[in-house]
This record gives sequence, C-alpha cells and structure tokens, in this order.
Amino acid sequence: MIRIAVDAMGGDHAPSAIVDGAVAAAAGQSDIQISLVGATTSIEAELCRHPNWRELPIDVIAAPDVVPMAARPADLRRKPGASIRVASNLVACHDAAALFSAGHTGATVVAAHAALGMIPGVERPAVAATIPTRNNPVILLDAGANIECRPHHLLQFAVMGSAYARLALGLPHPRVGLLSVGEEETKGNELTREAHRLLKAASINFAGNVDGRHIYSGVADVIVCDGFTGNIVLKSSEGLVEALEQRLGERLSRVFDYSEYGGAPLLGIAGLAVIGHGRSSAKAVSSAIAMAHRFVAGDFIHRLEKEIAAAAVTQQ
Repeated sequence: MIRIAVDAMGGDHAPSAIVDGAVAAAAGQSDIQISLVGATTSIEAELCRHPNWRELPIDVIAAPDVVPMAARPADLRRKPGASIRVASNLVACHDAAALFSAGHTGATVVAAHAALGMIPGVERPAVAATIPTRNNPVILLDAGANIECRPHHLLQFAVMGSAYARLALGLPHPRVGLLSVGEEETKGNELTREAHRLLKAASINFAGNVDGRHIYSGVADVIVCDGFTGNIVLKSSEGLVEALEQRLGERLSRVFDYSEYGGAPLLGIAGLAVIGHGRSSAKAVSSAIAMAHRFVAGDFIHRLEKEIAAAAVTQQ
C-alpha cells in the first residue's frame, strides 16, 4: 500500500472538498492508503457524509493547528501542531510516501523543506505547474515558491524541469524556454539576461527566450522564471479560462480544467510533495492524490535525483 498524507485543513474549501477528494481517490485505487491530517472532529464529520468510508483505506491523524491562507510562512514556526507540519513529518519519518496540501503554498514549501531537506545540487525548491497549450502541456516553474531568484536558480529550475518533463511527460529532449519580455537574448532585466547566458551554455535543450504571447503556443515544453512572475502567469491563465468558459462553455472547460492535473509537484525537495490550488475542488484533490500515488509508484524522486546528479556532472 502506498500511503499519502493529506493536509485535510488546507484550502478554501477544507475540510469538505479535501475529504470528498480523498474518498474518491481511495475508492479508485486498489493499493493506496490515505491519512487525513487535521482536526479529528471536523474530518470525521465530513467523512460521515460518506456511508462507506470505514470500508476504505482511510485513517485520520490528529493535528490541532491550521495555517490560515493570510498567514506568513514564518508563522509556521509557532505552530508545531499545524496540519501541514504533521503531514510533512509523516513523510520524513517514512510513515507516508508523499504529501498533498491545497493550503498556504509558502507554509507548505517551508514545512516540506524543513522536514525533508533538499536534493543534492539544488538550492531552492520550485513549484512545477502544468499549463495546457494548443498542442501539449507545458511545465512552468517556478510557479510561486520563490519570489526572488538569482540566475543560477533559474538554471537549476531548468535542469529540474527538463528531468520532470522526461520522467512525467515522456519527452526525451524537452525544449526549455526562459520567460522574458522579448525573444532576443538581450531583452529582459539583469536576471533574465544572465540566466539566458547560463542556460545557453548548459547541457539542456535550450530554446531561447519565450515572451508572454508564446507561452501557450507550444514553442517550449518547459518554461522557467522566478516565482513572482510564474505565479502571476498561472493566476492570470486561470482567470482568463474562467472568463472564457462563461462565453464559450463546457468544451473549453474540459480542455483547460486545472482539476484534471490536480496539483503541482514541489521539485527539489528530497521527498514527494504535491501542492494544490487553494480553490481545489474534490475532483482536483482526487487528481492530485492520484498524481502523488503515480509518482511514488514510479520511483519519481529517486529518478529525479539521478537526473539532477548527472546534469551537475555534465556541467562541471
């Protein structure tokens, strides 16, 4: 059984949507165990809406504290019993193989980093979001873990993103683009110009700069940027899809529905953590748990570590 620790208190619709998604995931997989972490009374009240839940491989782990969405990540230090910390510690102690949270992204990053540490050769974790395009999905990172970055951080994101695209999307030679304000390598700010130089010299399939209008064109399989820019791109994309859905209807919704992917892995952490949207629905939660299960079954972290180690050797 693959055990997934789920932060039941994280997200705008917690714990109801989280519990509903967990029940759906448990019912849909034969080799999964789900530990719902949070306020026991609240979680069990939501579970009781599902008459058959006691027949499913679901258990409840008590955690007395919650990190509100408006809190600062540093506030986590004063909440040792926060659900995201307890869930992270379950993975660190090998009582769970992966964790999922749709709660405070910054708190999830801090908790996972503190409990699991980093993969050798990586300084900062990055949220790897999947964005649909006119052809195939594109991996965007960082989508929110790092507000400020240095050029060599973007290089590390590119290496991790390339490895992720190979392992998760089956792309043998993923094209890596650098998000900037123009396609020319002289365009952008100091960060993007220096990052362009590093990426051009690296042993990756660098496709050059990608400007905003080409994000969805399919010119790159992986797009790297700082977390501030990436999060704005991600949220703007979601807002645009919601607006277009009202005009164009259900077909567009199916194509660009973020809940089909469910979550984004936090790459660079020496353990498997999947981050969900704060507004995650039950469907999104179920998809994210399925993603975590799939990555554990595929030995994703070990394979990612090997890819990053090989890339570091190549670039020395």
